[in-house]
Amino acid sequence: MSQDDSALLDDDTSQIHEPRLWRDKGWTAKVVKNEDGEGWAVEMFRDGSAEPALVGPWTMGRNKVDPKPLDATAHQTLVKTASEVIRRHEQQLHAQLNKQVSIEIASQLVNVRLAITPDEFEPFGTLTAIDAFGDVLASVNVQPDFRLTTESATRWADGGFGQIRH
Repeated sequence: MSQDDSALLDDDTSQIHEPRLWRDKGWTAKVVKNEDGEGWAVEMFRDGSAEPALVGPWTMGRNKVDPKPLDATAHQTLVKTASEVIRRHEQQLHAQLNKQVSIEIASQLVNVRLAITPDEFEPFGTLTAIDAFGDVLASVNVQPDFRLTTESATRWADGGFGQIRH
């Protein structure tokens, strides 16, 4: 991407409706030459993002040389697709960083949750025990690679919900 393209993408206040660049409703679609081979690709940027949320093949025009021009319908379809890609990525990341198991202690159901905080320098996990009424029974910090299983949660509970040794 050139500096001119970056400047265009940074200025997210204006609408642009051109055959190869379409900005509207918080998204920018940019048709580019496909780097992996022949043809064209489209990049979808969410306003404020330096990296595209979606890159995909783009249709050739009628002359089989130039790309098909962008239009409002194509832009809306691309926005929906890119939004879905972002949503799925966020769900996958949430699932990787948050785990939960249920255990029974003294005939009471207890949910044990592990939430990983992916800090660049000092990542950590927080292990929390919550009773059936939503009250927090205990919470401790753990290593970010702590493996939450029914067995590890039960050991923690049986040990009185104390600090977990590494």
